[in-house]
Amino acid sequence: MTKPFATVVDIASDIASGKTSAVEVLEQHLARITERESEINAFNLVTIEQARATAQQVDADIKASKPIGALAGVPVALKDNMCTRGIETTCSSKILEGWKPPYDATVVTRLQQAGAVMVGKTNLDEFAMGSSTENSAFGPTKNPLDTSRVPGGSSGGSAAAVAAGFAAASLGSDTGGSIRQPASLCGLVGVKPTYGLVSRQGIVAFASSLDQVGPFTHTVADAALMMEVIGGHDPLDSTSLPQPMPSLTSVLGQGVKGMRIGRLTDMPDGCEPEVLARMDAAYVALQAAGATIVDVSLPSLSYCLTAYYLVAPAEASSNLARYDGVRYGMRVETGDLHSMYGATRAAGFGAEVKRRIMLGTYALSAGYFDAYYGKALKVRRLIANDFAAAYEKCDVILTPTSPTVAFPLGDKTSDPLTMYLCDIFTIPTNLAGHAAMSVPFGTGAHNMPVGVQVLAPALGEQTMFRVAAELERAS
Repeated sequence: MTKPFATVVDIASDIASGKTSAVEVLEQHLARITERESEINAFNLVTIEQARATAQQVDADIKASKPIGALAGVPVALKDNMCTRGIETTCSSKILEGWKPPYDATVVTRLQQAGAVMVGKTNLDEFAMGSSTENSAFGPTKNPLDTSRVPGGSSGGSAAAVAAGFAAASLGSDTGGSIRQPASLCGLVGVKPTYGLVSRQGIVAFASSLDQVGPFTHTVADAALMMEVIGGHDPLDSTSLPQPMPSLTSVLGQGVKGMRIGRLTDMPDGCEPEVLARMDAAYVALQAAGATIVDVSLPSLSYCLTAYYLVAPAEASSNLARYDGVRYGMRVETGDLHSMYGATRAAGFGAEVKRRIMLGTYALSAGYFDAYYGKALKVRRLIANDFAAAYEKCDVILTPTSPTVAFPLGDKTSDPLTMYLCDIFTIPTNLAGHAAMSVPFGTGAHNMPVGVQVLAPALGEQTMFRVAAELERAS
């Protein structure tokens, strides 16, 4: 499939070889931002001056024959829940408007060390809570492929920035599908790595046992390179796995011959017919490439959504308790401390964030903890057990990424449950802590992209990327 914009691999190669300059590449991307950002709203902040200074430094280093990083001169966008030193980080919430962190997230540092050029901070559902990027305090983001439709969420700004050519790649965070679902809806590759493979240090927490950082790109090779840059052990993150990032770019040409591809026999209802047709085509393509299709089941799949919407809000209610108007962010002055807490949170948090805080606080409260949160953790264990049993029969599992293509703006905002169902295929992997990625595989209704999701066991990234690369070739 022909990609509309230059890839990360090509840009890095052209800049390193002197075929083009980092400044020229940056100005091309800034021109696209100037042309379309007003209609798409992908960014909360475009960091023009910092980007130009970085690009100039890259060109100066190349001219001086100094060593450069793997992403030298590549324009990259960051989801606005990733701390950037001295640069506003809002999580698309009024409660953090104007806050400038005193440090960089580890993934930001690693991008800088690789020579990437940060073009801006992207819009998201407030505190990453949503599936359409309509819950932002700064307005919704629109899908660049059809601006009457959503880009997905919560990392919709990051997905839209790449799909519109504003950045060659971007980073998002994935708590229940917030990278893979927007990747599917915008026709991109999106990766949620194994929990602990990429550092969470400096990522504003939503649900700490579920959050992971990963890339949006146009190609599987670009995603592999981005993962190699941001992944690996970080001593600043207590949940970081104590091992180096495995090579992913080196396995992309190995194919899938002899591999076992899992096909779910207990698929949830609600998938559009065109999405299911693309799934069938994916199985055919992989079989033609030498893989074997194996039927597998995940009996606890139907409980995943329920378990997730107890575990994630419970952790969110704890994590978001720090936003009290005292240490950072907005503060609504009142007559006493307790009323100040309430007034600040009432003014600073949006409706979806308040809904999830209340749900999580209720689930953790005395008398309800065992009945709700405790049972959700038991379901989480069952899900992990089901995956373990399935992976004894297969190497990866294929599912749709999203049950539908990108839906119209406003279509699901009045009914939270229908919005939550958008993540029915992505949530199980977060609960299990495994690896998963979405790969564009043709189009469905309204000629909008369909994503196929490749699921792999923990630390199964190399196998996952081999399958993804084969799907990309077949598409």
